[in-house]
This record gives sequence, C-alpha cells and structure tokens, in this order.
Amino acid sequence: MIRVAIAGASGYTGFELIRILMQHPEARLTTITSRAQLGQRLDSFYPALKGHCGLVFQEPDPAILTRDADVVFTALPHQAAMDTVPALLDRGVKVVDLSADYRFRDPAVYEAWYQPHKTPELSARAVYGLPEAYRDEIRRAPLVGNPGCYPTSIILGAAPLLRNALIRPETLIADSKSGVSGAGRGATLAVHFCEVNEGFKAYKVGDHRHTPEIEQELGRLAGKPVTINFTPHLVPMSRGILSTVYATLEDGATPERVDEAFESFYGDAPFVRLCEKGAMPSTLQVRGSNYCDICWRVDPRTGRVIVVSVIDNLTRGASGQAVCNMNLMCGLAETAGLLAPPWQP
Repeated sequence: MIRVAIAGASGYTGFELIRILMQHPEARLTTITSRAQLGQRLDSFYPALKGHCGLVFQEPDPAILTRDADVVFTALPHQAAMDTVPALLDRGVKVVDLSADYRFRDPAVYEAWYQPHKTPELSARAVYGLPEAYRDEIRRAPLVGNPGCYPTSIILGAAPLLRNALIRPETLIADSKSGVSGAGRGATLAVHFCEVNEGFKAYKVGDHRHTPEIEQELGRLAGKPVTINFTPHLVPMSRGILSTVYATLEDGATPERVDEAFESFYGDAPFVRLCEKGAMPSTLQVRGSNYCDICWRVDPRTGRVIVVSVIDNLTRGASGQAVCNMNLMCGLAETAGLLAPPWQP
C-alpha cells in the first residue's frame, strides 16, 4: 500500500486528489496540510467528504508531510512549491508537483513568465508528467512536474501530427475554453457568479503563462522550436476544457496519414479515447474522469487539419493526471484508481 500526503489539500485540486485517492485500491491517504485550515477536519471543510475522510489539516512542514508517506503531492501555488519540494526529496519521498515550478526544462523560461527560480538544479531532474509522451521517464523519476490543464488538452491534440511531421509547426493555433474551476477556489471578482454567468470571454490574450509550457513540449515533439498562438476563454460551466487546434498540413499529408498518426500514437494509451468518424467530443462526456477525448478533421478546401480535444480540467488537467503519474512512479498499474466512468450529466 502506497502512503500518500497532500501539501495544500484545501483547494479544488486537493479535493479532487482526495476524491480519487479514496477509491484507489493501492494507496492510502495519511496526511493533508493547509495553513489556512490548520486544525480543521477535512469533512467539516468539505462536507461532501463526510463519511469518506476525517483527516485533520496539519502544518505544511516537510517533517510532517514525510512522516508517514511514500509520495507527496504538492498542490501549492507557484513558488511555494519550490520552497517545499527540495526538503521533501531530501527526506526520500517521491514528489508530484501540481504547480508550474518544475514543468520547465529551462529555468530561464520559467523566470521570464513567473518569478526567479530558487532550485534550478531540480528542474533538470524533473520529468514532465504527460504519460503518453514520457511514460518510461516518469517510472524512473523522483520528481514529476504535473502538466497544466490547457497544455494537456493542446499537446495531446497536436502530438501525433508533430511527431509524424504532418503539419507545419509555424501555423499552429490553439483556441481553448475552460470552466471556472480552472481559476481556483479563491474568491475574486473575475469568477464571481454575476461576472461569469451568461457570459463568454477571452482573457490573457497573447500572454497566458501556459504558452511557454505548450511551446516547450510541442517543440520537443517537432524536434525544433515551435511558436503557437494560444487564446484561452472562460465559459460559464464549473469544469471542463475544450481545445480546438488548427494547423496547415505539410505537402503529402493525406487524411489517411493523419488517421494513422492518431491511431498509432494513442494505440496503447488507456486515457485517450479517439472519437468515431463523424462524432464530436463534449466536455460533458469526460467530467470527473481522467480521459481525453479527441477528434480531427482534414479540410481539403484550406489544406488545414482541425483537432478538437476535451478534458476535465480538475481531473485529467490536474489531479487525475497526478495520480496516474504516482502510479507509474510507484510501479502500479497506470490506470489504478482512475477507471471510474465519467459523470453525465
């Protein structure tokens, strides 16, 4: 049985981690921490978990987190994670970090979009936690940087095309829509009900922090630097992301070759479901699950391919993917604790 602790368990990703771990056949949650909720019972703070978990929030101290744990999830804000992760690793536990602090191979890129990095040497050791691309590396990793939600949906949509050199990378455009829970549990005017309900808006156009993360991974798949136009939107639903990825096909890239690329790339991927011909994915069909549903169309009129991918931002875009990474790191089945069907409606 894998013993698990969560640093920063009071947010939406913390709740989602707990919800998944309560059903995990080979993991046991032992410790949860939160400075803001210190001393409070989890099932009092989150009544939905009454009867499932009565742990008490403790101080997020590395000694407490590692006292009874083999794996620690750090569901902390950016920069707060890098203050905690080194001490956790020094104490011999494996770490899955859900912040952006260990997603970047080049600390200079992180610093350009976030803040100074205190432990750049660990960035070189961390593995980017996208199982479909780095499954073997994740199995050997002591530290995994869990991908962001938007990057997960976009990278999974574009990966087969770039890996097989079927598109011109300089033509990539990603248009994404997210539910409000992607903004976190903190109360701000931007996610107030009256500001979101019955509305639909773009935000952080041209300067969203997930852009360099997307470009980093698309560049690795393409074997050369990639620059992408990425525009996120906020839609009035609680959870889910739908990303539409556009790109111009290379000469000779036929619809049959595109089909073959997706089917081959995801042939052994348990959490990517390719839609049947003529079907379109919906965020409703992946809610609460670790699945990414993908469809694609080749437009012969424009010579472009359009890919639509959907995920649940809290599960596949955060906590479900984090548990999948834990499974790989600990030698468990990749799907352990993650095969419950999606919620609909």
